[in-house]
Formats: sequence, structure tokens, C-alpha cells
Amino acid sequence: MKRMVLPCITLLAACAAGPPVDSPSAPGAMRPDVDDRREARALEQAEAECAKQGKHAVSQRSENETLYGCAD
Repeated sequence: MKRMVLPCITLLAACAAGPPVDSPSAPGAMRPDVDDRREARALEQAEAECAKQGKHAVSQRSENETLYGCAD
């Protein structure tokens, strides 16, 4: 019984510290075309918003997220 405690604790710690499992039910998971469409839609919305101000949209990648802003 005592011999089982250390391996169980080690296994539990290894599972808890491991990388997260990819969830196929997450939005856009395993479907890169969905992400491309989302990004295209976001750029179109940014362009429309910036056009109201007489500017054009610029995009910037930051930590796996695309940020949009307006520039002259």
C-alpha cells in the first residue's frame, strides 16, 4: 500500500501540470477556415469604422490575437 502512494501522487502531479487538451468543441477548433473568416470579418468592420473617420484600418498581431486600429 505504501508503495502505491508515491507513484499515484507523481502521476497526479504530472497530469495536473501537463498542457491543456485541445477541445474539438471549442469555436473554430480544428477548422482554420473559420478563423480566417472571423479575421476577415473583423478587418471589414475595422475598415468600415475607420472609413467613417477618414482613415484606414491597420492590424497588429499581439500574443496570438489580432488587434485593429485606425491610421492616416
